[in-house]
Amino acid sequence: MRVAVDGVDGVGKSTFAAHLAGELSDRGRPVVHVSADDFHHPRVIRYRRGRDSPEGFFLDSYDYSALVREVLEPFAPGGSRRFRRAAHDVRTDEALDLDWEVAPEGTVLVVDGLFLHRDELAGLFEFSVFLDAPFEVTVPRMAARDGSHPDPRHPSLARYVGGQRLYFATCDPHSRAGVVIDNSDWRNPAILPR
Repeated sequence: MRVAVDGVDGVGKSTFAAHLAGELSDRGRPVVHVSADDFHHPRVIRYRRGRDSPEGFFLDSYDYSALVREVLEPFAPGGSRRFRRAAHDVRTDEALDLDWEVAPEGTVLVVDGLFLHRDELAGLFEFSVFLDAPFEVTVPRMAARDGSHPDPRHPSLARYVGGQRLYFATCDPHSRAGVVIDNSDWRNPAILPR
């Protein structure tokens, strides 16, 4: 079982996915939690359209072939369950060559990250969650975490907010997700009606 936890920057994907993985583990299921943030492209690819490009953020941030090859395919029905947790260190911009791990049979894979309802990943998750909250909520959260500007209209955020708006327009993750959850108040998430 492969589960995607998608949503914009600052919506709480990693926290939600960690809680989900913990709940599944408490119920006796083996769980592997992986973040798409560990499968970025190197900077030379991420910024080839310019450091402020929304298109570059949406189109060039992630190495989907590595994520599919090293994580999603191994956890497919009948897959080897032989996987690697990361392929790239975004801080150092270095490729990683981690040891392969083998997950127990019956493991639930939980992947958190941006853009997980893209066409390239269609059909590779048995279930998906899209965490929803307005940029007026998520951008200040991101600012508190990363030291970025708290106003979603600030020019320094054009790459990120614009890239995520391109994702909405191109992929409509709200309609592709198995469930959409309002995570505006991360202490009280609420399933949204379809």
